[in-house]
Amino acid sequence: MRQEHSILRARTSAVAAALVALSVPAFGQTGRLDTTAAAQTAANQPAAAGTLRLSSDDAVKLALEQNLGIQIARVNPQVQDVAVAQARSFWSPNLTSSLQRNSNTTAATSALAGGATSVDTGTVGGSLGMNQVLPWGGSYAANWQSQRSTTTNLFSSFSPQLGSQLNMNYTQPLLRNFRIDDIRQRVAINTKGRVIADVDLHSAMVQTARLAKNAYWDLVYRIDNLRAAGQSLELAQQSLKDNTRRVEIGTMAPIDIVDAKAEVARNEEAVIVARAQIEQAQDTLKTIIFDPATPNFWEIRIDPSETAPFQAQAIDVEAAVRNALDKRTDLRDAKLNIEQSDIQLRYFRNDILPDVNAFVNYITTGVGGVQLSPVDPFAISTGVIPTRSIVAQRGFGSVLGDVLQSAYPNWTAGIQINYPLGTSTSKANLERAKLQYQQSQTQVKNLEMQVVAQVRAAARQVEANQKRVESVRASRELQEEKLSAEEKKFAAGIRETFFVFQAQRDLATARSAEVQAIADYNKSLVDFQAVQEVNLNGGGGNVINAGSGTVLTGTQAIVRQ
Repeated sequence: MRQEHSILRARTSAVAAALVALSVPAFGQTGRLDTTAAAQTAANQPAAAGTLRLSSDDAVKLALEQNLGIQIARVNPQVQDVAVAQARSFWSPNLTSSLQRNSNTTAATSALAGGATSVDTGTVGGSLGMNQVLPWGGSYAANWQSQRSTTTNLFSSFSPQLGSQLNMNYTQPLLRNFRIDDIRQRVAINTKGRVIADVDLHSAMVQTARLAKNAYWDLVYRIDNLRAAGQSLELAQQSLKDNTRRVEIGTMAPIDIVDAKAEVARNEEAVIVARAQIEQAQDTLKTIIFDPATPNFWEIRIDPSETAPFQAQAIDVEAAVRNALDKRTDLRDAKLNIEQSDIQLRYFRNDILPDVNAFVNYITTGVGGVQLSPVDPFAISTGVIPTRSIVAQRGFGSVLGDVLQSAYPNWTAGIQINYPLGTSTSKANLERAKLQYQQSQTQVKNLEMQVVAQVRAAARQVEANQKRVESVRASRELQEEKLSAEEKKFAAGIRETFFVFQAQRDLATARSAEVQAIADYNKSLVDFQAVQEVNLNGGGGNVINAGSGTVLTGTQAIVRQ
């Protein structure tokens, strides 16, 4: 068990190291997401007190170490280790022992009692045995018994009498339970369940890394959006200051300054909303990457050391599809469930076979003690109790020697056949399991089709967001030129303030759209890589398990939910 836990920790560490590189392009892509020079410079600056400066990779590492969902998922493989050990425990040998003393006094009811009114008998004995069900289906039982008894019965040849017996039995199924039985079925199914737990842990780690990465980029977007809102506010404040100066020198009517004040108020509102969105993004990222037991959990400020990069990348959809069909955790879960169904079908086919068992039983005994001379029944009937002499004495060593040397052997060998008459529940269970197995295979094909569709959709989203970035970037540059032109026209007196403010609003919208598009592009890259390993909507491979809902009767009945 300790070795299996070490293997689990090694696997988890390897997966964690791989998931930290979520910024590495997905299979079939070229290039790497590099941070900008500005972000690299900022990363070298010390963070303020109570502020934690993090890169996106740092956020993923923290999430894989501290996320509560990951901590929960890490327990599941250990639970399955216990389940496997529990199933295997039915193969462990069982040691039995007993020690007893018996005293019995009965009334004399025969003239042969020689005038005695009662017969006293005392016995002290013990036993030691072992039995075990073997991994290939056979079973054995061995039992050794020894006792010492005394009696006042005149017809007993020994008093005290020493006795010992060794009884050995072996039973081997020949048809039913020869290749698989209840224990082997449970061990095989729980072993598959252990693999499923590893797959589910990997799925949880990929999902958590994806959430951490996307939450990081969302925080970066919210910060950049606040910066864009702040720039728009500065433009509005500058326009208000310029218009106020024009009113003071008499080149603009006082009523015209109202529009400038309204524009400042509108942009102040946008800044307030952007700050609130940053706080929300901070909390979202914290809940993903930190353990709630972390000191000052809610007071920690996360300062991203990276800005949202944009580097156009080529997407190889076919390579991504092949990778997803090979590595998707929900597909792996579904196929492992089918492997469990294979085990169930083998068990149900076994269950309809005749119950044919070969058995052999061997018994060897030994008797000793103090052997007394025989008595004359006719003399006893007259009421005279005869005097008995010691004929021979055999100690416990001699008795044990008779047992070990098989002085008095007794053996039995045979075949036992049991076959149910009438309608068999096992046959009905087998037919049901076959139909469920066919159904699960179709479900896997349907799941494969969904996987391909999800990968293609994620690839299209990457390409669409890439074009969005290029489009909104061009739009932002044009809006900057438009604002500059409107300001020049206003300064020349051929435009009203309305057109300047409208150009400012359009520029603010274009800046926010550019920041949003870049963030969406980076998140779509993360999703494109993650969708090749997990279902972005959550859940595993939900397929029917052959054998669910079956009804078994008898000593080998199994209850399935």
